[in-house]
Amino acid sequence: MQTADPYRAPVAQVADPASSAVCSVNIWSPKGRLGRVRYIGYSVGLGFLINFVSGFLTAMAGSGPGAVIMVIGLAAGLFVHGLLSVQRAHDFNATGWMAILAFIPLLNFLFWFIPGTDGDNRFGSKTPPNSKLAIVLASIIPVMMIAGIVAAIAIPSYQAYVQSSPATIEEN
Repeated sequence: MQTADPYRAPVAQVADPASSAVCSVNIWSPKGRLGRVRYIGYSVGLGFLINFVSGFLTAMAGSGPGAVIMVIGLAAGLFVHGLLSVQRAHDFNATGWMAILAFIPLLNFLFWFIPGTDGDNRFGSKTPPNSKLAIVLASIIPVMMIAGIVAAIAIPSYQAYVQSSPATIEEN
């Protein structure tokens, strides 16, 4: 009879194989889950893309058809943002109807800060790891916010300084 070696590595499967499955990301569907970084990155990236394309088409079309193009671009942006918000609500195990809060100013930041469910939840498997593009797009947001605040403070201050400078006074 052979005795068991107490120092041998375990041969049993320890991890649950179903828990390692991740859901696929489909931004054109309200089903599934979307993590915070992807939500921020995709919202910003697709928002810039839709605004750029509709702005360019508006400039090329003129004022009459341009207004229609801008309304269509706005509707497309709201639709995409709604789909992304539903998936983000699913990530923290909330109903998709909570995505209505994403359209209320300042309440939409809830979707940025509420952590997602670890592992599977009632809306699907856990989210896949973030890609480098999603991380870069999500990192642009704080930089843009800080740059906007600095510009909002610095530009009027600089204009006031130029108006009150001795060179400007002597020219008048």
